[in-house]
Amino acid sequence: MRGFTILTLVGFLVSGCATQRSAERPKNAPEILSRAEWLAQPPVLEMKTHRINQITIHHTAVKQNPQRTLAQKLTSLQKFSQNPGTLGNGKTKPAWPDVPYHYYIDCHGNIGEGRELKYVGDTNTEYDPTGHALIVLEGNFEEEEPTAAQLVALRKMISWLAGEYKVSPERLGTHKDFARTLCPGTKLQALIPELRAAVVRR
Repeated sequence: MRGFTILTLVGFLVSGCATQRSAERPKNAPEILSRAEWLAQPPVLEMKTHRINQITIHHTAVKQNPQRTLAQKLTSLQKFSQNPGTLGNGKTKPAWPDVPYHYYIDCHGNIGEGRELKYVGDTNTEYDPTGHALIVLEGNFEEEEPTAAQLVALRKMISWLAGEYKVSPERLGTHKDFARTLCPGTKLQALIPELRAAVVRR
């Protein structure tokens, strides 16, 4: 009887954990590599909370590297973000609390969680990203095309975020819409009208 009780308790606990994990993943969200899964470090500075009302797309401005894993890319980005540094254009950047973007889509179409969505992202340009859900795609889209897998993942992310936060098609944009920058590159910028179709009016 005791053995049965223990097995029942174990079964209950396992079932409870499974239910909790299931509940933690937002409904209709695509598969996303969590911060815990890529072993993110905690933020190094305080961050401001906000409410999402905009979806804004970026590119990394660095050529795609299929050989590195998504976890490796996110780890490198976080290390760069949390320390003062110099950008490719020679401009200096301060230390940021964390990865500046909320989601990262690699060249294979894998999606990773960056900064927690409840916190405002960061930028080295003049716009205020408060209210913006920031999605960055790996690649320099002045020189190369987004991969088919990236675009599939991006459509899923746009559809999910727009539904979750009641974002209208007109509020899907890019970094270039808010600041003097080439980001997200002409080859991705050209796809924005088509990507807005992934946003269903609610």
